[in-house]
Amino acid sequence: MGRLGRAVALAATLFLAACQTIVPRGPVEQPPARPEQTSPRPSTEVEPGLPRDTARHRIALLVPLSGSNAGVGQSIANATMMALLDAQADTIRITNYDTTPGAAAAAQKAIAEGAQLILGPLLSEDVRAVAPVARAAKVPVISFSNDAGVAGNGTYLMGYTPAQSIDRVVDYARGRGVTSFAGLVPNGLYGERASTAFLRAVEGAGGQVVSLQPYGRVAGGIAGAAQRLSAKAPYDAVLIADGGAAAAAAAPILKRGSGATTRLLGTELWNSESGIAARAPLNGAWFASVSNNLYRQYATKYRARFRAAPYRLSSLGYDAVLLTVRIARDWKVNAAFPEARLRAADGFSGIDGAFRFGRDGVAERALEVQEIRGGTAVTVSPAPTGFRD
Repeated sequence: MGRLGRAVALAATLFLAACQTIVPRGPVEQPPARPEQTSPRPSTEVEPGLPRDTARHRIALLVPLSGSNAGVGQSIANATMMALLDAQADTIRITNYDTTPGAAAAAQKAIAEGAQLILGPLLSEDVRAVAPVARAAKVPVISFSNDAGVAGNGTYLMGYTPAQSIDRVVDYARGRGVTSFAGLVPNGLYGERASTAFLRAVEGAGGQVVSLQPYGRVAGGIAGAAQRLSAKAPYDAVLIADGGAAAAAAAPILKRGSGATTRLLGTELWNSESGIAARAPLNGAWFASVSNNLYRQYATKYRARFRAAPYRLSSLGYDAVLLTVRIARDWKVNAAFPEARLRAADGFSGIDGAFRFGRDGVAERALEVQEIRGGTAVTVSPAPTGFRD
């Protein structure tokens, strides 16, 4: 078993360990001072923010805890608490900060209260607001965003990026005889990144892109693009760089006439939807994602503890804590976070499998390819056991 395989096994063992809460002992009563002794006068100065913690590392979790994204933010917060319990990490203290009123203000408050590491934020615009604040204080940021453009210079990205999933599924398709590709990509930043990644991946695999159709995320937008793309048929495969609902709406149009044998390809967005496999129009489609093997066990434990299903992205919070716990083994309390260890050559592992941070600060992940088959998602190409150097 290689280093990566051992890391995955270790993460699985840690995750499956029984939860145990560490209960701190109460203060020890001191005997009263003797009358003849002069006792030092206690300080009346009140420190702002949280009290000093001399026994634990102070970590800040920045996520939306109110507003439209409160559900996923709270799910990530719950996941970090689970990870602390599972790892019995009594040297780490995590404090939650709501980014909805303002991510920069949340970061400033966290740093003022002693945060030595920031986990989050979730949204790319919040990462852009937090990064300069954290950089000025020399506090690293491990974000949950999938926008590679916000990574670097002390900011790291744990989110699932489209470029990696597209490269993986294109490589798999090319290995199964697909030579001509087409694509449907939404307007906006995600679509731009997906388009660039798709063109590079196909070229690198020795294939050809026949047509690339953009569309607006409005009623009938993807259907119109699919009709325009159908006029360019035949082609072997079509990448749909959008969520499952949009892909299912386009699929019947793409499968008409000469497109009946066209293979549909998806991105990492498909794995964020629990009901993706139940969408009949996507039967036979391939998409690349992190493995769900450990996630299913995590979701069962999460439901038992919180009486609700977790958001798929919440595993990022769990794995960020496992990463921190590993580094904290020889991280001196009240010392600066040892950022250089984030770039460990053998990487890290957790619920979502193995990953390592590249020089650009983006997490490179070991991805598998799944096929939607008869109402379920079947792994047709397991995640690799090692990274390419």
